[in-house]
Amino acid sequence: MGGVSHIVVDWGTSSFRLWALDLDGVVRAERRSAQGLAASGAEGFERVLEAHLDALGIAEGVPVMMCGMVGSRAGWVEAAYVATPAGLDGLTEKAAHVPSTRRLIRILPGIAQRGAAGADVMRGEETQLLPLIRDGFEGVACLPGTHCKWVRVEGGTVTGFATFLTGELFHLLRSGSVVAPAVEVAPPVDPASTYFVRGVDDGLAAPELLGRDLFRLRAGWLLEGTSPEATLARLSGLLIGAELAGARHFAGACPVALIASGAAAALYRTALTRAGFAAVTLHDAEDCVRAGLHAAALKAFRPERTTE
Repeated sequence: MGGVSHIVVDWGTSSFRLWALDLDGVVRAERRSAQGLAASGAEGFERVLEAHLDALGIAEGVPVMMCGMVGSRAGWVEAAYVATPAGLDGLTEKAAHVPSTRRLIRILPGIAQRGAAGADVMRGEETQLLPLIRDGFEGVACLPGTHCKWVRVEGGTVTGFATFLTGELFHLLRSGSVVAPAVEVAPPVDPASTYFVRGVDDGLAAPELLGRDLFRLRAGWLLEGTSPEATLARLSGLLIGAELAGARHFAGACPVALIASGAAAALYRTALTRAGFAAVTLHDAEDCVRAGLHAAALKAFRPERTTE
């Protein structure tokens, strides 16, 4: 495939996303699959990567920049955490080298927080922050996901962050708890749902009552015939509202950059508005991770522009 300068890959616990980019960061081709860590570890990380590259006709020698859980202890090669305060511009220099006879491969490191601020880690989210840093962002970034991150950025440096288990709790509660039968056939949550909005408001107002309110979801289904759609919407709202109640203490009055895609973007945008967060800007998560990997690849591989 002509015109490809480098490959960038966001390789997580349960997903694989690859883009073939030119020097300007324009996507020439892409591949997606559910080959996360567990599947790829069994099959072989290099075999999985090269199979996707072969399918696109990518020649040997085209370099690859990766981020995400592929650089964890359970991944391909461990990319050691960078400690906070962490200057994001220096992440590329600390990228881990992956031995390969076919091409240069690097994995960006995650970030670790230790000490009085509380132990915490992230992998992949730091790469999504790179485009914002380039544009001079100062404030707090909110990155929804299985493990939702709130990251404080000052002067191009991650000075601290906090992780909320919101996404994982939502999945566990809807699939493996006493609430599960009440939401079994529910459609995706509508951010305009009054049940979602009331859930957000209640989670914000009394996060200490979250355990009680979660059980009442089951009781409402049993005794009052509350629909699965309404129950799931309230479940989502309660969890996000409780998260934002805690995040208020972390974010303060800082501007908030919401880095999210798809349904999560709309849900969190609604919840942030209900919570009174000021100066919220929305950034597409996929665009951000791709742009961050592109910037790191340009810095690491220093490709030269050629005439096709």
